[in-house]
Amino acid sequence: MRALLAISGVLLLAACSAAPTEAPAEGTLKVDVLATVPHDPGAFTQGLELVDGVLYEGTGLEGKSSIRAVDPESGEVDKQVELPADLFGEGITVAGDVIWQITWQDGVAIRRDRTTLAEEGRAGYDGEGWGICHDRSGDRLIMSDGGDRLTFRDVETFTQEGNVQVTGPDGPVTRLNELECVPGRDGRVQVYANVWQTDRIVRIDPENGRVTATVDLSGLLPEEDRAGTDVLNGIAAIPGTDEFLVTGKLWPTMFRVRFVTTSP
Repeated sequence: MRALLAISGVLLLAACSAAPTEAPAEGTLKVDVLATVPHDPGAFTQGLELVDGVLYEGTGLEGKSSIRAVDPESGEVDKQVELPADLFGEGITVAGDVIWQITWQDGVAIRRDRTTLAEEGRAGYDGEGWGICHDRSGDRLIMSDGGDRLTFRDVETFTQEGNVQVTGPDGPVTRLNELECVPGRDGRVQVYANVWQTDRIVRIDPENGRVTATVDLSGLLPEEDRAGTDVLNGIAAIPGTDEFLVTGKLWPTMFRVRFVTTSP
């Protein structure tokens, strides 16, 4: 797993032509690693999303936050725009020609032009910002704040339009971080969320807040590569497949993976 294997254009093209499959309704899933891709070890990853062959990445820390367009095959940063030094960047999501980038404790959501990454405007919100994704089926944004709730927001104005509590078998699930909205076969979106300071991703039905599966990614980054790194954070669905790109804060590697019912 230490060898860095670039994702070939042929592999991606073949993968994107496949029909997406559904993970089991409940239970713990394991991770099947298909390939590895280099990742900037200086990137404090907060948001990750793959759209039309471009991997968009938001990074954090005051004075180091950015929005990037990355080549998903090589991990090379093709374009990068820095946030003002006083803002701590968090999750990102693409909504049409717009990228929304939220901030941690600044109460600021930045609206960006998807092509240039340039700031076009801002919206305010109460509380903290952690993760965000675009539910295309409902044309709404879904946002986390580190607690046990997902908040629904208008895709144009960022106005809050409701929320749902996230619950698992043992009760409320907290520390929901980076989010990824993934459509199922029925067109309904499921939300995949990193659980901060763990090696777990939970899959959530946003209509009722129920956790429908937990993914165990423990041991994904080899111990010998962990020096100077931070937690797992960053999940991007590869459109048209049942595969994902996942990484972590300050990780030297991204992993192309599939979530499976048994260990590979």
